[in-house]
Amino acid sequence: MKSNKKAVRLFPAISAMLVGLLIMITVGQTAAFAAAKSTDSSFPANSLGLEVKAAILIDADTGQVLFQMNQDEARPPASMTKMMTEYMVLEEIAAGRLKWDDIVTVTEEAASTPADGSQIYLAAGDKHTVKDLYIAMAVGSANDATIALADRIGSTEEGFVKKMNETAKSLGLNSANFTSATGLKDTTVISAADLAKFASILLKKHPEFLDFSKLPSYKFRERDKAPMVNWNWMLASNKAVPSLKKFAYDGLDGMKTGYISAAGYCFTSTAKRGNMRLISVVMGAKTINKRFTETAKLLDYGFNNFEQKTVVAPKTVVKNAESVKIKKGVSKEVPIMTASDVTFLVKKGSEPAITQTKVTLKTESELVAPIANGQEVGSVTYTYKDAETGKSVDKTVKLITSKEVEKASWWRLLFRAIGSFFGSLFKGIVNLF
Repeated sequence: MKSNKKAVRLFPAISAMLVGLLIMITVGQTAAFAAAKSTDSSFPANSLGLEVKAAILIDADTGQVLFQMNQDEARPPASMTKMMTEYMVLEEIAAGRLKWDDIVTVTEEAASTPADGSQIYLAAGDKHTVKDLYIAMAVGSANDATIALADRIGSTEEGFVKKMNETAKSLGLNSANFTSATGLKDTTVISAADLAKFASILLKKHPEFLDFSKLPSYKFRERDKAPMVNWNWMLASNKAVPSLKKFAYDGLDGMKTGYISAAGYCFTSTAKRGNMRLISVVMGAKTINKRFTETAKLLDYGFNNFEQKTVVAPKTVVKNAESVKIKKGVSKEVPIMTASDVTFLVKKGSEPAITQTKVTLKTESELVAPIANGQEVGSVTYTYKDAETGKSVDKTVKLITSKEVEKASWWRLLFRAIGSFFGSLFKGIVNLF
């Protein structure tokens, strides 16, 4: 009997202990969750809990914005500046003014690059190919290699910087102001939004850029003890590297990291899964690791919450634009269709509101037979309105002919002209009464 009373007295104490333990566990879990969401007030509040000063995530194909924070604030991009230098080298090669195997003689300006940044230790008078210097810039973020290429194109870094700003203006990068080819100067600024926009332009115009940016390492000289290691630790290929595999991200194959004290740690990335390619930018992270973990949050958000929705298949006949009139053909018109698909990124499980908003066709006088199959004759624009943000995204695709039309014989054209004449004459007579 006594033992039963003792058990009864102990029960409340045991219950209190269990409740206390449960509270401690709950508080601990809440604190852990709060830490994951970040309570650092030095960063702008945002739904993803990103610990960066500015960020943006876009669809590489359409430029559709999936997430943004302080995206329009012009900030120092540090070595992400080199993406513009890389772009301009590719432009020179595409124009035939430069070749990958051209030899570049290192200038005194390039050789005297400050030693406190990334470099490949070039000496004045050294000779290297454009390709080797480009890889040193893309993989090792080598400032001296960057200036060597800038000097080759602009005679001096100052001359090259002038070209950089002219290029930025022509591309509509309105926040950009370049003061160096490398990004070492904190007076160089650009917004996250313009960096993402530029990255999309770079990938579309020069997809070969990825052949360089995805290289995990590169040995610049035979005598070098070790190869350069890509500063982009998130490359998918790093899954096989023990020291970097925790950062490796499936599908990631570019683009550029950056750091100076005024900028913090920055990173412009791109990753592709299936047919879906995303571009992200983070600026102002506090540590080298954070620029990668916060990038992973952005990309995870994009890949986990959005999917591609094809609303118009390739070779589709468009409403109110089934054909175009042509001159001097066996037939007077030719059927047309879309050259490619129309695809948008939409929230998974949603039914997007997409409308055909514009059709542009060439005039009859611009389309004179013979007309080839697949010849471009106009364009059609579709608009997707995001129900959550209220923002609209346009996608324009070409309209092409779906068959060829031969030029009519002079005999056929003569009779067509006679028929047209008498038809007009008869119509004129009818209108008199």
